[in-house]
Amino acid sequence: MLVNFERINVYMSLLQEKQIEQIAEQFDIRGEIVAVERFGSGHINDTYRVVVQSSTPESYLLQRINHHIFKDVDGLMNNIFLVTDHLKKVLEGEVDEVDKHTLTIVPTRDQKLYYLSDEGEYWRVFVLLDNTKSYDIVETTKQAFSGGQAFGRFQKQLATLDATNLVEVLPNFHNIDFRLDNLRKAILSDKGGRVGSVSDILAYIFARENKMRRILVLADSGQLPLRITHNDTKFNNVLLDQEDNVQCVIDLDTVMPGYVAYDFGDAIRTIINSAAEDEKDVANITLNVPLFQAYAEGYLSEAEGFLTDMEIDSLMYGVLLLPYMQAVRFLTDYLEGDIYYKIQYPEHNLVRTNAQLKLVNELEKHESLLTDILNKSLAQH
Repeated sequence: MLVNFERINVYMSLLQEKQIEQIAEQFDIRGEIVAVERFGSGHINDTYRVVVQSSTPESYLLQRINHHIFKDVDGLMNNIFLVTDHLKKVLEGEVDEVDKHTLTIVPTRDQKLYYLSDEGEYWRVFVLLDNTKSYDIVETTKQAFSGGQAFGRFQKQLATLDATNLVEVLPNFHNIDFRLDNLRKAILSDKGGRVGSVSDILAYIFARENKMRRILVLADSGQLPLRITHNDTKFNNVLLDQEDNVQCVIDLDTVMPGYVAYDFGDAIRTIINSAAEDEKDVANITLNVPLFQAYAEGYLSEAEGFLTDMEIDSLMYGVLLLPYMQAVRFLTDYLEGDIYYKIQYPEHNLVRTNAQLKLVNELEKHESLLTDILNKSLAQH
């Protein structure tokens, strides 16, 4: 008997689409749902666009929350609600159409922040912000400036919300002591039998340990205030309008208590590198200083007014720390046998490690220059 796999695949696709529609119907969506379609290219949550027939032009995003990564879904969604509710209150005095400048959670029909299906899956819905765009790679200084503006404004608007009201959805996410402790454990266990081949890299990392603890030391001594930070400040988490002006910061899953230097440093890590994160030839890794300057100017144009002097000093510490910490994480995974990050070849995590450490080296060599740019940007505001 011949099996018609194409017909089976079509049937399964239609069955899944019907199931997704039934989940979407659990939410307080205005209008009749006419279609549900895959949306975006996110790696953490499955996302669908919900098309409705309604008198209003609203569309919706339906997401399945990856509860294997975000284990406290209650805490996660309550964080997002607290943040978006606060942002709306702040924005009411600043913009005409508030809902276009922050995410809006659509509750379930019984007014809950998420829906738990019979299969044990967690779902949520946001209003879709149409007529916006985002970039995976920063191409112009205008875009970099807007990215800095977006995250600086985001932190400023949330500075009046008590950070202790939020839960730490990913404990120790940017804690370098925690990351180095994991590296030491990986060295001791040496599951992949690779420790002997990376002794020079380990020496480079541990030689910088005290330097990279500066933010933690300042925080532990009470010199840095705990803020609400985004913790995933890659550029495609900013929505821009058609003229590349800031509209909205998105992907709020990692929003939790933290220190502003972490957000600043992670954004710079993804903007300033002239090469890919897994560039094999480290000679190709140089600094795009104009993009750094544009981001810094955009960030400080919004954030300067609420930052303390010590927070401003800590920004450069974050610039050095975040690629260093990412290198530690890549190397830890390499020594453990590549169990966390997806790899395309056996040495992929080692290549990533070397690329991040080359970036650290370039940043150290140009630290005075970058600090001068920060100071000059600060003086403008």
